[in-house]
Amino acid sequence: MANPVIVLDYDPHWPGLFQSLRKRVAGALGDMATAIEHVGSTAVPDLAAKPIIDIDVLLACETTLPAAIERLASLGYIHRGNLGIPEREAFLAPANDPPHHLYVCPPCSAEFQRHMAFRDYLRAHPKDAKIYGHLKIALAERFREDRSAYNTAKGEFVVELTSRAIVIQKK
Repeated sequence: MANPVIVLDYDPHWPGLFQSLRKRVAGALGDMATAIEHVGSTAVPDLAAKPIIDIDVLLACETTLPAAIERLASLGYIHRGNLGIPEREAFLAPANDPPHHLYVCPPCSAEFQRHMAFRDYLRAHPKDAKIYGHLKIALAERFREDRSAYNTAKGEFVVELTSRAIVIQKK
């Protein structure tokens, strides 16, 4: 298979890799971005993950999206639209970059808030993060050649943890 599901033990180099990608994106977007965050499993210490850095950019103003798309294109990013997820624009990373996903979100994006809540919950609850990591490893072995089935199988657990995270965040 060309793109098997692979989940690895946590790599302490992931935060540094994020920082180098962040620096480049921040340089291109300047004050158009109010936040550039490392999200997803690679952002959680000691959590097993697919070795792909997930980056969320929060725009200062929704109307700057066309300019952000243009500036990111100058770095080699290809805009892919929202891919069916509102309040999140996806970008294909330049061919020679380390594997990563880049998402640009408008201010007040529910998707951005969900990603932050989930990441912060896992960072603050290492026991749940460990359970999640074991689940991902088992599902990656079971669904190595079916990324969609892998995502569906872990989805219920992700929704449960995200719900907990949002309740905590609202307190």
